[in-house]
Amino acid sequence: MQQEIRRDWAIKEIQDLYNQPLLELVYRAATVHRKYNDTAEVQVCTLLSIKTGGCSEDCSYCPQAARYSTGIDVHALMKKEAVLEYAQKAKDAGSTRFCMGAAWRQVRDNKDFDHVLDMVRGVNELGMEVCCTLGMLTESQAQKLADAGLYAYNHNLDTSSEYYSEIITTRTYNDRLETLDNVRKAGVTVCCGGIIGLGETHEDRIKMLHTLSTMPEHPESVPINALVAIKGTPLENNPKVDIWDMVRMIATARILMPKSMVRLSAGRTDMSVAEQALCFMAGANSIFAGEKLLTTPNPSFEEDHVMFQLLGLKPREAFKEEKVAEEVL
Repeated sequence: MQQEIRRDWAIKEIQDLYNQPLLELVYRAATVHRKYNDTAEVQVCTLLSIKTGGCSEDCSYCPQAARYSTGIDVHALMKKEAVLEYAQKAKDAGSTRFCMGAAWRQVRDNKDFDHVLDMVRGVNELGMEVCCTLGMLTESQAQKLADAGLYAYNHNLDTSSEYYSEIITTRTYNDRLETLDNVRKAGVTVCCGGIIGLGETHEDRIKMLHTLSTMPEHPESVPINALVAIKGTPLENNPKVDIWDMVRMIATARILMPKSMVRLSAGRTDMSVAEQALCFMAGANSIFAGEKLLTTPNPSFEEDHVMFQLLGLKPREAFKEEKVAEEVL
């Protein structure tokens, strides 16, 4: 019998979960994971930067912020044909979700947005779950994306509300929450998580997990990113995130949000297969595949295929939730 999915977690409860001995935490998370999910199944996603660099935001970790000198070249919005060609290659390599990222502060109602809507329709026609991360959205823009066939929208909280202004000053935490609310109203699934290694405390991580796990609906996808320190950004000298911190975050997220896809995201290039296996055991059931995560390195499709074979993992099919719901009806 599955326990009821809770959205009323108290900070103290999350602290107690997060701070318990690591092996006990992993065992508990793995037990929850097995109850709610097919543990041999991992959602494979590909992320493409369709408009790179020149962003007006000041996110301290981001190489695409115009105010930092990081060696990232600014590229205008890609052509639809090139994006669909990349999406087809990702699909052929085993990806079932394709995410398009644009380095914008917010979406504007202009020709570029019309082109993105066209891309969304095109990727949707390939039979892939299509996701976008484009910055802040209004309710009407979220609805336009939904009407074009958008399946998911990524908009990370990054960290706790208390620490947020230490990392970003050009927008507020409430701006983030408002966009997520607009996405929900449009009936699009939510992809929302955070980054560890920004200089935050364990308490900040716990508070971020509290915000995510007490939303009216848990995000369907929760990316857990390890900071990739980029030369030229304010956080370029931050120490590498310890693997045990990643495992602890993933395990806690899995217990709090049993049915969410917990995504092992940025920082995977620095992890061995054994370390990634620990993350899967702790409840991660989604990865980004392909050579790049927007502008930072990522393991290749071939490397991931070898890892899947070794660990006995298989890619999750696209639109699985909807197919299961249809079978029930």
